[in-house]
Amino acid sequence: MIAAILSAATLAVPAAESECPAVTTAQVEAQFQRFADAWTTRDPDAVTALFTREPVLLATVSNTPRTTPAAVRDYFVGFLRGAPVGRIDTSTVEVDCRTATRVGTWTVTLTDPTSGAKTDVKARYSFVYRWEEGDWKIDHLHSSKMPE
Repeated sequence: MIAAILSAATLAVPAAESECPAVTTAQVEAQFQRFADAWTTRDPDAVTALFTREPVLLATVSNTPRTTPAAVRDYFVGFLRGAPVGRIDTSTVEVDCRTATRVGTWTVTLTDPTSGAKTDVKARYSFVYRWEEGDWKIDHLHSSKMPE
């Protein structure tokens, strides 16, 4: 009985959904540039479009976990006012079938909209990308300030 259920479940998955998309480390690394480019637009919708349908955002400068596209967008409405510019400092990439991770350290430069003063925020990050709707999307992003 269990074998019949498993067999039926396997048959119900279209072949395209069960195949692993080809991806290289360089392509995973390039996902960050897409993210950084979306920041430069200062358009929260452009940034939010890079996330999956069921994202997790644990942002550097917020204590609130964001687990819906609307909540992710809400975070970026405020965050993008600081004209953020991100730079990867260290990076480790791992690729699996339909997921890829990039972890390391980065520096995010924020500009105070009133004074124009720039502040560098040094942080640790982890991006988990998931293959969704024919594209690599951010499924989970966690960034936390360095403890120094």
